[in-house]
Amino acid sequence: MGNVYSEIVQFRGNHYDFGYMQGELLKESPILLNREKQWASRRKRHFNINKKEAVQLFSRIIPGMLDELQGLADALKWKVEDALREFGGYYVEYEKSGCSILTGSEFLVRNYDSHPGYYEGRYTIYQPTDTGYAVIGPSMQITGRTDGMNEKGLAMGYNFINRVRSGNGFVCNMIGRIILEICANVDEAISLLKEIPHRTSFSYVLLDPSGETFVVEASPRKVEARKSNISTNHFQLLTEENRYRMNDSLRRQKALEKQQSDNLNVYRAYQILNEDEKEIFSSNYGASAGTIHTSAYVPRERKALFAIGGNRMPVIFDFNRFLDGENINIKRIKGILNYDTPFINMSMI
Repeated sequence: MGNVYSEIVQFRGNHYDFGYMQGELLKESPILLNREKQWASRRKRHFNINKKEAVQLFSRIIPGMLDELQGLADALKWKVEDALREFGGYYVEYEKSGCSILTGSEFLVRNYDSHPGYYEGRYTIYQPTDTGYAVIGPSMQITGRTDGMNEKGLAMGYNFINRVRSGNGFVCNMIGRIILEICANVDEAISLLKEIPHRTSFSYVLLDPSGETFVVEASPRKVEARKSNISTNHFQLLTEENRYRMNDSLRRQKALEKQQSDNLNVYRAYQILNEDEKEIFSSNYGASAGTIHTSAYVPRERKALFAIGGNRMPVIFDFNRFLDGENINIKRIKGILNYDTPFINMSMI
């Protein structure tokens, strides 16, 4: 058993200052050195970027990200090209993961399944003062988001499908950040997902206060949207993009279908995903498929729930209070995993 934690990173201000603040935090953290060790053997193959192309895309879609990357570079005393390669979420691949998502008209609940040794342990709450919507949710690759909700009540989570036949484009966590920061509702998010280039194949699950969920199946070749309240790790429309082995994904889908109901609320849905005996939570951390966190979002109330590990009571964030200027008093969210490897924010590996 391992004790782990995520650190709360909250900020109000422009993107450059947010980037600089995060860079200052990273200088005191083992995250960068641990990432360097993990990715050293893959750096030449996976970290090639076309700076001009990436900058053009950011400038057109989410220009504030260029300021955030510049702030990170300045704080770390890096060239901006290095910050773009390390934190830009363009061209870089990640370890495969599981993940299950269940929604209702008033909630989105998701399990993030992966290997603890790649998890950053950062939960971010950012309200930009220059451009873009405020966003709450866990980070990945510092600038990206694994899931989250914005001030308009748009909630997002994603599921890994396949990395075969990858293309030039953004990775999942940066796409998640872009969706939440610039899209006000599900329709805008679907349009964005059809416009931007995708590195690999993922499903993006979207819910806003209107109460209707869409699953957007996105690959480097095609993007299609469908209505559904359940998403695991296979496509139902773009089936040619699926992996050969889908047994566990299909099993979790059937288990969720069996347990969902019309009168399900966010707390009951959270238990379905977070409790060991409900067949969705996974302890298969060694195969990069163990449940690290369970997140839940309630768009109409602007509330976010979060827990690390299974059979845990969630921390509940009132996002409206933060938007009104009240700071979050929590510094860390603690959890326990049935695995000994710490998160990369905790110690040197």
